[in-house]
Amino acid sequence: MKIYYSNSESSWFHTNEEAISFGGTRELLAQRNFINPGSFCLDLNVKDQHAGPLVGILTGRKKDNTLAGNGSLFIRIQEELLRLKGCSFVFTAGDISNNQIKGFIYSPDQKAWEQMIVPYPDVVYNRIPFRRNEKESDYKQLLDLLKDKNIPFFNPGFINKFQLYLLLQEHPILKAFLPDTKPIENKNSIATFLNKYNSIYLKSPESASGKGLYKLEYSKECLLFRSCSHRETFLNIEEFWDQWGSLLQSRKYFAQEAIKPLSLGGYRNDFRILAHANFSGYEVTGVGIRQSAIQAITTHVPHGGSIRPYEEIRTKEHDHFIKTVVEEAGKWLSDHWGFFGEFSIDAGVSSKGKYYLFEINSKPMSFDEQEIENKRIKNLCRLFSQSLNG
Repeated sequence: MKIYYSNSESSWFHTNEEAISFGGTRELLAQRNFINPGSFCLDLNVKDQHAGPLVGILTGRKKDNTLAGNGSLFIRIQEELLRLKGCSFVFTAGDISNNQIKGFIYSPDQKAWEQMIVPYPDVVYNRIPFRRNEKESDYKQLLDLLKDKNIPFFNPGFINKFQLYLLLQEHPILKAFLPDTKPIENKNSIATFLNKYNSIYLKSPESASGKGLYKLEYSKECLLFRSCSHRETFLNIEEFWDQWGSLLQSRKYFAQEAIKPLSLGGYRNDFRILAHANFSGYEVTGVGIRQSAIQAITTHVPHGGSIRPYEEIRTKEHDHFIKTVVEEAGKWLSDHWGFFGEFSIDAGVSSKGKYYLFEINSKPMSFDEQEIENKRIKNLCRLFSQSLNG
């Protein structure tokens, strides 16, 4: 069914005889017997006299007030939704005023974003790119508004890495896959932890993509401290703490044992797993392998890591582990923190063959593997369509 947007009047309408609603609050569209010249047109599915789905992609703004976020992902979602006779728009929490939303709809024909007044969506997909945006009052007000209007929302927000560890530690199955992790309370706490493992990671609870990640280890008669771009030595823990202790404490860093990874050809290989909710629980959308550069402390591609196909190292044991952590983590996160429609997992195998779950990300970056990214778009649009069925 075709519905239209009049740019001159900033309003949506249709020309059919039956009553049709549009948007998450199920408001009826205006009915007309004419089409305004230059009106924007959408061809949408209609079920139970409701057109859609209409998906709101929530993003943020940069410091110069321009829209931020993964534009290529937003375009691909819109193209797939249009193919399925749905539609999406991009907006920020600050774009709502007087019970109206100023959203941006991508037009493949014009290859451009057009700003329109849009109704509340059937579902909101959280792709806010900056943690600071989720701490603003506009965002908190939006969450209350969506809850009041009973509009589905995923994902709940960025994950605090240490809070994630504490939550997973309570899970009867997942706790067995966690590296030992401790908060950095003072010099003695980090010294005790380092003496126990000889090599540890220092992590910020709010970092991403290897940023702010450090490794501290004993090396001959000194302490070696390094990041992806920094290397420094200290005579002892006292000297290290004098220089770095205040920063680690102020940013609430925590320490994690450094797992000696299973080496293939001299390189570390980690699993990067993408998962989505389905009708019965959670499913694996795709698995990629991220291989570290020699002596690198992370496998992230921006820091020298490379990509390998999962099929090169795939085993039944790997498959079982990946399926288990996806199903269990998805349910556990959603039960405790709100619905996770999508997430990714960083995991690996130690030199002793033990599996480890390192991190879970609520807002996965795009996968370089095109087949995984294609399946991701299809799974997301399936979830959006499910929103119309409750």
